[in-house]
Amino acid sequence: MPVAEKWAYFDHAAVAPLPRKSAEAIADYADEAMREGDTCWPQWAEENERLRADFAKLLTCSPTEIALIPNTSYGINAVAEGINWQPGDNIVLPAGEFPSNRFPWLNQGRHGVEVRIIGHDDAAEIDTQALLGAIDHRTRVVAASWVGYATGYRLDVERIVDEVQRRGALFFLDAIQGLGVFPLDLSATPIDFLAADGHKWLLGPEGAGVLMIREKHLVQLKCVPVGWNSVRASHQFSHAAFDIRPTASRYEIGSQTMVGMRSLRQSLLLFLKVREAHGEAAIGNRVLDLADRLIAGLTELGATIAGPTARDQRSGIVTFAMPNVDAIAIRRNAAEQHVAVSCRGIGVRASIHAYNNESDIQRLLNAVISVQ
Repeated sequence: MPVAEKWAYFDHAAVAPLPRKSAEAIADYADEAMREGDTCWPQWAEENERLRADFAKLLTCSPTEIALIPNTSYGINAVAEGINWQPGDNIVLPAGEFPSNRFPWLNQGRHGVEVRIIGHDDAAEIDTQALLGAIDHRTRVVAASWVGYATGYRLDVERIVDEVQRRGALFFLDAIQGLGVFPLDLSATPIDFLAADGHKWLLGPEGAGVLMIREKHLVQLKCVPVGWNSVRASHQFSHAAFDIRPTASRYEIGSQTMVGMRSLRQSLLLFLKVREAHGEAAIGNRVLDLADRLIAGLTELGATIAGPTARDQRSGIVTFAMPNVDAIAIRRNAAEQHVAVSCRGIGVRASIHAYNNESDIQRLLNAVISVQ
């Protein structure tokens, strides 16, 4: 991670820096496109299929359930627009969701669908019992983030999926703030739908992400939107038949961002290699250990920490406020010392990744101290 040569980088919950190999993949693509034009297109397309297989490996699902998409919002919309809603249906969401996981569901109000938003936007944790209690016989979908973007609260996905499905509803997971850091085995946890962009914790570029749709739902979901690449014989342009693909790839409706997918694959391979060498929980445990160190240091300084205290509910996101100190001032002072954070929630949001270290944590603490 070349960014570490200059920065103590704690802004992965916004936009991550690229690993060296991922940046080199972009440069290689640009050179090929400049020198060879579309003669390399078959090789680029094959690289996309390898990325699809890598995501299937990461998630323990079938490659036919994986679509390569431009962003999380696209994936949520694909599901929200694909369900055959009936007037009187409802959707259940926790409060405090990022707009990407709120607006596409609210947009179904034009079909007579009610959106039930449970809890308060500033709550440190999701009230799971209240969320489940809002489900009734007309609830079609419960949608929630794996990790809250402002508080860092991490959902007990296995439990919530089981409880939601036992009540007869489908479960959609916005996985963007957890995917890559924490393991998720879809062969054991039967999530119905999942979407995530690669530019946060997966350390990929913007404009490249993943959508997972269970195979059993593909026959029920409408394919919205559609394009030339949604059909089986997608390259038979002069004899085009509207024969929608039976796989999740039908949501890859047109030309792909080949350069972004190529870069994302290099990032994803890095995660798969680390998991193979150190175990699937190693990245998450490393992140949580560093978060513990930061929380301890901030607490000594008198900070208020947002979010949960239990380790199994926490993540790499640590959001805090200092008494009588403006969050923007902390962020500005930190940036001047080459420490990258954001302002979210109650104040300053630091999002820690596995390649950060104790020295990075101390640099952030020093930046907080020096602004008081």
